[in-house]
Amino acid sequence: MGWKDFFRLVLLASLWGASFLFIRIAVAPLGPFLLMDLRVLIASGTLMLYAFFLRRLPDLQKRWKEYLLLGTINSAIPFTLIATSELYITSSLAAILNATTPMFTAVVAALWLKDPLTWKKGAGLLLGFIGVAILVGWSPVPMEEKVLLAIGAMLAASFSYAIGGVYAKKTFPDASPLAMAIGQLTGAAVALLPAAAVTAPSARFTLFGTAATLGLAILSTAVAYLLYFRLLHNVGPTKTMTVTFLVPLFSLLWGVLLLDEPLGAGVITGFLLICAGIVFVADLRLGLGRSSVPTQSEKHPSG
Repeated sequence: MGWKDFFRLVLLASLWGASFLFIRIAVAPLGPFLLMDLRVLIASGTLMLYAFFLRRLPDLQKRWKEYLLLGTINSAIPFTLIATSELYITSSLAAILNATTPMFTAVVAALWLKDPLTWKKGAGLLLGFIGVAILVGWSPVPMEEKVLLAIGAMLAASFSYAIGGVYAKKTFPDASPLAMAIGQLTGAAVALLPAAAVTAPSARFTLFGTAATLGLAILSTAVAYLLYFRLLHNVGPTKTMTVTFLVPLFSLLWGVLLLDEPLGAGVITGFLLICAGIVFVADLRLGLGRSSVPTQSEKHPSG
């Protein structure tokens, strides 16, 4: 990986890590449904404009039902669960819990695609489970009922990402990443529109909330996808997958520096164990990049 692609990787991780910061700032005044609908509407519009200039606008009409379902499972549901959870837990804790997505994907793929659940994947799942337990039990955040429900919502979001990734693999085996991104985000915008319209009258448009929403949609979604596509093309999926480890790290950094979030030994220990679990589950061999087609978890990262 050259220094330019390394810079792109770090920038991508910082933008995806910042998404949890932006959500934490904007979700209280806007509410989860309106915030997430604005996120996907603005992001899909930005990517459509980009595709228009490249003369690569996808034809979404032929498979609109599939894109609507993909957008619901892989964006609308997890995005809303993440935003709701961040009303009660820190952005850094949310980001670390979201890093469990590859482990849930391994389970869903084993049940749905009959992808073998090897001993290495099993060890990774066990490490990840222990990491989540330490993260929750040894967290500086008081374990009240609403906090536990928020943690459950974050794990449900990761599970939804896993289902969405496997569904995409079965339904869109030959679609380009740009078409998948635009179709998924547009489908999510449609799915979220009714709930966003109902809750919109109670929203408060503050200066910081509006800025965070624009940052979330344009920087952490549209620009981040473009960086991700470039990395997939330049260095391959295996090296690009290392962003999984950097996103929670940047979220921790932004949360501590900008939101004064607590950082305890349990957070660090849980984060490291979850990262170790991802290494086993994804069977990463960093530095030995492969040239195969990206997996669906790599095409559709979370955050």
